[in-house]
Amino acid sequence: MSTSPRIRHRFTAARMPAALPVVVPALFATMDALLVNGTGLGLELGVSLLAAVALLWRRRFPLTVFAATLPGIYIGYIWFAPMVALYTIAVRRPDRRLLVVCGLLLATAHFLPYPISELSFDDRRETALFLVDALVTAATPIAVGLLTRTRRELAARLDELTRSRAREDRLLSDQVLATERARLAREMHDVVAHQVSLISLQAGAVQISTADKEARAGARTIRELSVRTLDELRHMVGILRAAGADTEELTPQPRLADLPRLIELSALNVDYEDTSDRETERSEAVERAAFRTVQEALTNVRKHAPGAWVRVRVTEEEARGLRVEIRNGPADAAVPAPELPGGGHGLVGLRERAQSLGGTLTAHGTADGGFLVRAEFPPAG
Repeated sequence: MSTSPRIRHRFTAARMPAALPVVVPALFATMDALLVNGTGLGLELGVSLLAAVALLWRRRFPLTVFAATLPGIYIGYIWFAPMVALYTIAVRRPDRRLLVVCGLLLATAHFLPYPISELSFDDRRETALFLVDALVTAATPIAVGLLTRTRRELAARLDELTRSRAREDRLLSDQVLATERARLAREMHDVVAHQVSLISLQAGAVQISTADKEARAGARTIRELSVRTLDELRHMVGILRAAGADTEELTPQPRLADLPRLIELSALNVDYEDTSDRETERSEAVERAAFRTVQEALTNVRKHAPGAWVRVRVTEEEARGLRVEIRNGPADAAVPAPELPGGGHGLVGLRERAQSLGGTLTAHGTADGGFLVRAEFPPAG
C-alpha cells in the first residue's frame, strides 16, 4: 500500500520545523569552513568540513561531536562549529567540571597555532590578546548555553505552576460547592425538618382529640405524609452532606447554651464567664457564629499554645449587642506541641461569618505573648 503524494508532503512539512535547528548550524559551519579555508582540497578544509557534518549529531552525542570539532578550530581555524558544539554541551550536560574542561580544550585549541612549532611569546601584547580572544570564544557558548537551559527550566516550572494553579482553582471551586451543599443541607434540616415536625405533631393532636371520622382520617393522612416527608428529607440531606464531605450526624446546630459542654470537652485550662441574658431571643445564625468562634479559638490554642491558660467571656449589652472574647496566654514550654496541621483559614471564615451578620471579628497577639480573639454581633432587632 503506497502513500499518496499529498500525505507524503504533509509528513515532510511537519518534519521540517524540527529539522531546521539541526540542519541550519551544519550549513553555517560548512560556509565558515569554505570561507576560511577556500575550496581547495587539503587537511584544513577536510577537518573543517568534518566538524560541520558532525553537528548533525550534536544532540545525540554532544561530547563526541565536540571532540570532532576541535581539530577544525586547531588546524582549520574555524570557530562556528566548535562553539555550537560547546553550546550544546552547556544546554544538555550542565556539569560544571565538564564545562570547565571542555572550555579549556576549546580555548587551548583556539590559542595554539598550527603547527605548534610556530608558537612564540616574543610579542607579549599580541599573545595576551590571543589568550583573551581564546577565553572569550570558549566562555561565550557556555554562558549562552547555561542561560538557555535556565530559561527553559524556568519556562517549564512556570508552565507547571500554571497547571498547578488551574488544578487548585478547580479544587477550590469544588470545595466551595461542597461547602455550600453542606451548608444548604444543614439549613434545610434545621428549618424544614422543624416545621414538618410541628405539622406532624399538630396532626397527631387533631387525630386524638377530634371525634369526626373524616377529620381523624385527614389528620392521620397528614401525619403519615409528614413522616414520609421527613424520611425523604433526611435521605436527601444525607446525600448533600456526603457530597459536601460532611459526615457528621444530622444533629441540631450548636448554640451558646452548648458552650459549657464544649469547654468541658476541650481538655484546656479554661476560665469561663457568661454574663449574657439566657432569656434573650437571638437568631440561630448569631448563636451558631458565637459558638463556632469559641470552638475555633480553643482549637487554635491546642495547636499553637499548648498548656496556656484560656479565658472565655460572653457578655451582652443592649446597645452594643453580643460579645464573645477568647484570650489565652503564652504556650507552656514544658508541654509538647501537638504538631497539628493548620491552613490558616479558620479565622478568615469566622471573620466573614461575623461580617455577614453585621458584626466584626478581631484577632491579634497580646503583649504577654498570648492571643486574643473577639467577636461582636449587633443586638437583635
